[in-house]
Amino acid sequence: MSTDATHLPRSALLFLARRPGLEDAAMRLRPFRRLASRFIAGETLEEAVDAVKALSARGLMASFDHLNEAVQTPEETREEVRQYQRLLARIDAVGVRANVSLKLTQCGLLFDEALALENARTVVAEAAARDSFVRIDMEDSSMTQVTLDIVRRLRAEFGEPHVGAVLQSALRRTEQDAKELCAQRIRIRLCKGAYLEKPDVAFPDKQDVDASFVRTMRVLLDSGVYHGIATHDERMIEATLDHAAKRGLPRGAFEFQMLYGIRRDLQERLVREGHPVRIYVPYGRHWYPYFMRRLAERPANLAFLLRNLVRG
Repeated sequence: MSTDATHLPRSALLFLARRPGLEDAAMRLRPFRRLASRFIAGETLEEAVDAVKALSARGLMASFDHLNEAVQTPEETREEVRQYQRLLARIDAVGVRANVSLKLTQCGLLFDEALALENARTVVAEAAARDSFVRIDMEDSSMTQVTLDIVRRLRAEFGEPHVGAVLQSALRRTEQDAKELCAQRIRIRLCKGAYLEKPDVAFPDKQDVDASFVRTMRVLLDSGVYHGIATHDERMIEATLDHAAKRGLPRGAFEFQMLYGIRRDLQERLVREGHPVRIYVPYGRHWYPYFMRRLAERPANLAFLLRNLVRG
């Protein structure tokens, strides 16, 4: 078997990420679990809290994400809400600089939009009572519009400091979405996107995704709203810093965001230079889809995994 990651294209990995039947088999493989631990802060809340304490000691902020894309019943959604209530309470008790990220599929969006709104409202209400913040994560393009609609409703109810959205520069609609959300003073995390999409919906070429990222980043930085620029791409970081300098923006007018386990050197360099940096910290037992998307983004990790699987 070849270990050359180029023989398994990104689209194949993203397809496999959406095959829940593979999760149990994958999680039994030691090499799979070992590599996943680089990107997942543990399977329990306390393991994630310990990871965030370590990040805090290095001057980094965090956003917790409880991984679970397999929610299928109303009771399971309510357990997710309870998990986030416990998480927000734990953040308060520990005193780390952290907020939370929430996927609407965890709240029931796949089978009951009204229930998803109700559950998300409960989590945001808890965050607002604790003067904290909930980032409503973006998923694949089939859920973009309904997700932004729900964010707008929550923003109107709880205010700018307590809820925000995510936009993906891979999607063709994103620059216009950014303009509309900024006009409503909704805080945005801008990332490139990690889902398999059709070319009429998303840019198929990396150079176009990057160009979209830069255009959208400029919209965000020009808006006067506090946003998160989420990238490990040094060219995107330099483009952001160049635009901020041209606009005379002070450090702290926005933050950089990165994923747990990726580019620690870059995280620490930006902190040394005085830029706020927040790390997206995923945890939980249902880590398989998230991990597969990380593999699709980083072929070197896939090659490492395949070598170890071959060795047994």
